[in-house]
Amino acid sequence: MGDSAYSFSLTTFSRTGKLLQIEYALNAVANGRTSLGICAKDGVVIATDKKLASSLVDIEQVNKVEAVTKSSGFVYSGVGPDYRVLVKKARKSSQAYYRTYREDQPVSQLVKQTAGVMQEYTQSGGVRPFGVSLLVAGMDSDGEPRLYQGKFCTVLNL
Repeated sequence: MGDSAYSFSLTTFSRTGKLLQIEYALNAVANGRTSLGICAKDGVVIATDKKLASSLVDIEQVNKVEAVTKSSGFVYSGVGPDYRVLVKKARKSSQAYYRTYREDQPVSQLVKQTAGVMQEYTQSGGVRPFGVSLLVAGMDSDGEPRLYQGKFCTVLNL
């Protein structure tokens, strides 16, 4: 019986001492396209390589850089569907914040909320860790540009 017998559980170590779902998520990120971010004194630039695996894919339908609010956005490396789930959850969180406070969610709070979702998926049953690494760019409540980086299950660097 190989390591594959342990690959369905998030909390069971294999005979080699690895959590295989975590390893799979790390491999997805490592095999993803390159993304980068640059923080300047008056803004942040995020970009990524957008190479398509097939000529049958409509390039206009593939979004690797997404605005979450008017003042924040995500770019990723890794698994596209995992990224879209995180963007959708981040937008819902930002909309709820806006309905309550009538202002955009500060990027630091957006990062903490997104990191919480990513951590929850690393520890919960019925789901698996996200196979993405994110760069989160935006303006914080003090008006300063911020750039945060995070992997599939870590707290994004504050």
